[in-house]
Amino acid sequence: MTGEPRGERADLLEALARHRGFLRQTVQGLSDDQARRRTTVSELCLGGIIKHVAAVERRWAEFVVHGPSVLSPPSRAAFEAHQATFRMEETDTLTALLAGYDDAARNSDRLVAELPSLDASQPLPAAPWFEPGAEWTARRVFLHVLAETAQHAGHADVIREALDGAKTMG
Repeated sequence: MTGEPRGERADLLEALARHRGFLRQTVQGLSDDQARRRTTVSELCLGGIIKHVAAVERRWAEFVVHGPSVLSPPSRAAFEAHQATFRMEETDTLTALLAGYDDAARNSDRLVAELPSLDASQPLPAAPWFEPGAEWTARRVFLHVLAETAQHAGHADVIREALDGAKTMG
């Protein structure tokens, strides 16, 4: 594929960029301590959401390229590793988390633009949350990433409003 993406690919890239922008806006002007702060009964914090969405983008992009072997089988360790993606640790900085998110986004965008076909599919691993024998196309994977980003941008907006009254989307 050559040139600028058009049609479906351009639409997908634009939607991803818009919702990533909403998410990034929720952390504008915050210190690391503010990004780490929990403002609701949830365990979520703004830095943790950025960290999680970056991990989601990286993992699903790897799935598109390498298949189900990159997704951990359901286990206690895999669950705990997943849960850790929601935490902004004392050693994490918002600047570093955003840089990691930007890297993951660039990689996803490159795949959307350059894959020979968005119809290419991979089998999903056996897990209780996937239909047995199901496959996802690259298109379905990036729609999932888009939905995940939009959902967490909404969570982040609530957390930011509780932090200092700033609103991203409302």
